Amino acid sequence: MCGIVGILSKEKEAAPLLVEGLKRLEYRGYDSAGVATLVNGKLERRRAEGKLVNLSDKLAKEPLNGTIGIGHTRWATHGGATERNAHPHITNDVAVVHNGIIENYQELKEELEKSQFRFESDTDTEVIAHLVTYYLRQGLTPQAAVDQSLTRLRGAFAIAMIFSGEKDLMIGARFGTPLALGYGKGEMFMASDSYALAPLTDKICFLEDGDRVEMSRAGATIRDITGKTVQRDIRTTAQSGALMGKGEYRHFMLKEIHEQPAVIGDTLNTYINPANGHITMPEDVMGMATAPKITIAACGTAYYAGYVAKYWLEQIARIPTEVDIASEFRYREAPLPKGGAALFISQSGETLDTLEALRYCKRQGQETVSILNTIESTIERESHHVLRTLAGPEIGVASTKAFTTQLTTLACLSIALARKNGSISAEREKQLTDALRELPSRIAMLLEHDEKIKAMAKEIAEARDVIYLGRGTAYPIAMEGALKLKEISYIHAEGYASGEMKHGPIALIDENVPVIVVAPYDALFEKTASNAAEVVARGGKVLLISDKKGIEKLKDKTTWSIEIPEVDAFVAPILYTIPVQLLAYHAAVLKGTDVDQPRNLAKSVTVE
Repeated sequence: MCGIVGILSKEKEAAPLLVEGLKRLEYRGYDSAGVATLVNGKLERRRAEGKLVNLSDKLAKEPLNGTIGIGHTRWATHGGATERNAHPHITNDVAVVHNGIIENYQELKEELEKSQFRFESDTDTEVIAHLVTYYLRQGLTPQAAVDQSLTRLRGAFAIAMIFSGEKDLMIGARFGTPLALGYGKGEMFMASDSYALAPLTDKICFLEDGDRVEMSRAGATIRDITGKTVQRDIRTTAQSGALMGKGEYRHFMLKEIHEQPAVIGDTLNTYINPANGHITMPEDVMGMATAPKITIAACGTAYYAGYVAKYWLEQIARIPTEVDIASEFRYREAPLPKGGAALFISQSGETLDTLEALRYCKRQGQETVSILNTIESTIERESHHVLRTLAGPEIGVASTKAFTTQLTTLACLSIALARKNGSISAEREKQLTDALRELPSRIAMLLEHDEKIKAMAKEIAEARDVIYLGRGTAYPIAMEGALKLKEISYIHAEGYASGEMKHGPIALIDENVPVIVVAPYDALFEKTASNAAEVVARGGKVLLISDKKGIEKLKDKTTWSIEIPEVDAFVAPILYTIPVQLLAYHAAVLKGTDVDQPRNLAKSVTVE
């Protein structure tokens, strides 16, 4: 997960302060870093691969003066972890740092190349610098050029910019990715995480989605997505190292839910080649395409990610797939086929049951691939191959962003294997890839309507038992929703396949048991609708999570509904995860539980 810092200092050199701010963002993980300042009215920058010490060493040899500047730590997404891909990206007119994903990067790049703009990196970010430059050269002011550019960008992003000749101006914008302002005495600051600003100021303001800001040393002018000047609360914070940048959020879990547009974008950019739109996976991993069977093992939330992947791998890539809870798989002594592949999913990379399942599969001659969020873990060291999710550190015990980045990685893998097998057309591959790239902005839209979900959570918080229903890929999401509610609110909840209602669970239905139905309007919707009708006929109350068509179809059967943006059914399980996370979170807050550290649970289970 990338990090941004911006400084408009009164007298101090900006570069050392930028590096210090970036150091406080190291916990997010990164593989390159850079800073840019304004020196005698001109933009200059220093960048380096690897750790921040490499950037510090370069600055020691090649000092960078100036009291205004921007800095960035980068997880390689578009393009490899090289100096030329590191931020900031600059032209003669503007320097830009950016977190997130620009969905229409390729078409904007092609348009700008026709106007003789030359690109030097493989990143989507560079298109922002050239687009702003294009409008500056039409005679627009920096503010107008940025406004015009933002109307052209699709995706989820946080951006900070400084301009040649503008000694008292920094412009920022946020959509779907956090951005905070810091207020000093005659100086101003900007960062993707308020933790980076702790040594500089204790007065913090958090931008809201769609906001853009023009900063000078005297203060900040904030405008919302309509262009109207607005006021955002400035609060005094006692930020410390222990808080790890919780920022304006009450809990780490809520912060991590809201980080999902950014981290899913980072993960997508790792695997999608922006030049041709293809999913790019390590060649060794692609050997899974010819496996007679893929065996998936994981625990808890990661198991549900594997369950969704079973549908994708069989439906899209046409590879027989079996998914197991790792703790059960260990003792089943399953016979595994010659030439088979085994896939393991773990946030920490230290889950003992998953590790032992991996060891069993290796003894059975399986090629092993692990999907992990933590670097240099035991599972990584013992796997043949590793695919990385870019969720960044997840502090809340109940997994949120780690789960959706696992799903994102599995979706990319499924498409890549399907292409290798020839089981999908080039047209369908493009549709699926485009649907994935649209996810960050769709999630950002959904997060804007959190208040409605919060209101519904009051009904859930008062229940003693809750049932979740889903079909197809919505079934694992129903199970994940029930797990989240159990984990943090201590409400008994179960997730069932919708078709199993008549085989026992329907006996539980009465007016005191809310039934949460996860039902995208897809080929299976009508069958799920029938199950919802059965619930209503027995006095049950239904909370429907669906898109506009689904909600309209069942409007006479539902007590509450949460409308989801319409998306391709392939990516629906990722998007539909967000409301079940928010429902669980708000219910837990209403019940007064310890959301980030629920009783009896640990972040990583390293014992049997």
